[in-house]
Amino acid sequence: MAEITLREVRDEDLDGIFEQMRDPEGVWMAAFTPEDPGDRAHFDAHMARVRAAPDVTMRAVTRDGALVGHVAAFERDGELEVTYGVDRDAWGQGVASRALALLLQEVTARPVHARAASDNLGSLRVLEKAGFRIIGTNRDFARARQAEIEETVLRLD
Repeated sequence: MAEITLREVRDEDLDGIFEQMRDPEGVWMAAFTPEDPGDRAHFDAHMARVRAAPDVTMRAVTRDGALVGHVAAFERDGELEVTYGVDRDAWGQGVASRALALLLQEVTARPVHARAASDNLGSLRVLEKAGFRIIGTNRDFARARQAEIEETVLRLD
């Protein structure tokens, strides 16, 4: 079985994270994305802010030493929230589940919230395996789909 680990995000990871975050299928599944996921200047500015923010824990996800994604915990509207993304080639292989479990060992504050497009069954499974429970849904505009869609809101106590 592959070894999944987390480490600090390095400058040399940014190209890989950018490519992963602009993958068309991944963008569709994430749904709630930047206006233009292919805008490298916006990505670089965002990553500089995130990496410098003291209240954000962002980690590179590696599989057998190779970068395969990212995972993060951050405050949004006064609540702790998690997000993650992995390369499409790693979908369905337990990488996101393991990465989230590792992050939740490091970030021990509770409750933790998460959100996913309601039709993103893979992401919802990852969250539920980590102990998150659905607490509601809402409808919001998803830039990646250019439509209002249902979003599932989850919490880990």
